Amino acid sequence: MPVILPDLLDEKQIAFDLAAETKEEALREIVALLAANGKLTEPDKFLEAVMKREQSNPTLAEHGIAFPHARTNLAPELMLAIGRSAAGIPFGKEGEPAHLIFVIGVPQQMIQDYLVCVGAIARLVKEKEMRDSLMAAATPADFATLLRDASLVLE
Repeated sequence: MPVILPDLLDEKQIAFDLAAETKEEALREIVALLAANGKLTEPDKFLEAVMKREQSNPTLAEHGIAFPHARTNLAPELMLAIGRSAAGIPFGKEGEPAHLIFVIGVPQQMIQDYLVCVGAIARLVKEKEMRDSLMAAATPADFATLLRDASLVLE
C-alpha cells in the first residue's frame, strides 16, 4: 500500500521557532526530531547525506519552502520532519530564506512514494492561504492537522 502524506505527519516531528541560524544548524535540529522519535538510528550520517544533496542541488522552492531530502538506506521507511522559522533560515544559493523546511528521508526503493508525498506537499503549500495558516498554527498538532485535512481533499 502506498504511503500518503497523512501517514507521515507526526507532531513530534514538527519544530516551531527553529533556533538555527544556518542551513546546516536547521537541518541538524530537524533531523534530531526523527532520531528522538525513533525513526533514525544514525542521524549524523543521515544529516551528512541530506547536506551533500543540498550542496549539489539546493531544494529551496518558491515562497520560502524547502524540501531537503536524501535517498538512502539509512531511512528504514519514508519519513518526514518539518521545521518552521518566522525569521527564515538562509537556504537558497543566494541566501534566500526558508520559512518552512520539510526534511524527507527516502529508502532507495521508495522513490515513487516519495514523489507522491513531495508532490502533495508542494501542491498544498503553493497556496498563500495554506502557507499563512501553517505559519500561524499555534501548536505542532494544529500544523499537522492543517496539512492532514488539506491533503485528504487532494486525494
